[in-house]
Amino acid sequence: MNSVVYLKNDNCAVAIEKGEFISFKKEGVEYIHQKGEKGWGNSDIEMFPVIGPTSKNKYTVHTKKGDATQDQHGLLRELEYILVSSDEKAAHFIKKYQKNTKIHNSKFPKKSTEKDLSWPFDFTFEKKFLIENNTLKIDFIITSIKGMPYMLGYHPAFLLSNSGKETLIVNGKKITLSEIQDTGHNAYPVLNTEKIVLENINRNHLEISTTGFNNFMLWTQVENMLCIEPITQYTSYTDQKFSEDNMRISEGKNYFSFKIKIL
Repeated sequence: MNSVVYLKNDNCAVAIEKGEFISFKKEGVEYIHQKGEKGWGNSDIEMFPVIGPTSKNKYTVHTKKGDATQDQHGLLRELEYILVSSDEKAAHFIKKYQKNTKIHNSKFPKKSTEKDLSWPFDFTFEKKFLIENNTLKIDFIITSIKGMPYMLGYHPAFLLSNSGKETLIVNGKKITLSEIQDTGHNAYPVLNTEKIVLENINRNHLEISTTGFNNFMLWTQVENMLCIEPITQYTSYTDQKFSEDNMRISEGKNYFSFKIKIL
């Protein structure tokens, strides 16, 4: 059975491998960073239930249900997606987690001291893709008990020209690739906004718009790719403790969306 799901319309084609968004082409031109190329080993991941490096908090997140062991960007990335349904225009994936289940940490032992990760709440995490005209919409639906603390981030990587000349436009302000690279391993914050335009070189520009996140962070250390990441909270450059006091609180079912429009 093929692990890759393909979506298409008259102009665009999308490929999704085991829930990971690996390709978005218009008229044969690729817009997504390819795994194996320099810069980053993935095309996308989700950051949940925390964002950022938890090592500064001894890999611990404090909740009313007890302390949880979490590594950078949370444990969701360690779970496998199950394909619920797909057709030519849409695909639906889901991950399920049972509270306090120990999940092996793929960063252990080379990049982390924590062998296993856990979270003291049940949740399901749905990821839905829909292609319409020149736009790909990705919806995220988190289902849990009311009162569960969480952070959510989406971490896609976009293909660049390798020229270093790409820029981003946010509320009329221009951000250069060199400004983003200068932040180093941390990410460049773009707060209190739901839209970014990536001005590509040798490709059409992209309009990135979101619902529910309210913030972005930007990251790259190379010139061939750029991560444009919507986030609920920005945790780099802060001394924020990983505690539910600094997290969003679940309403039972929480909805977020991410749109990529090829201009």
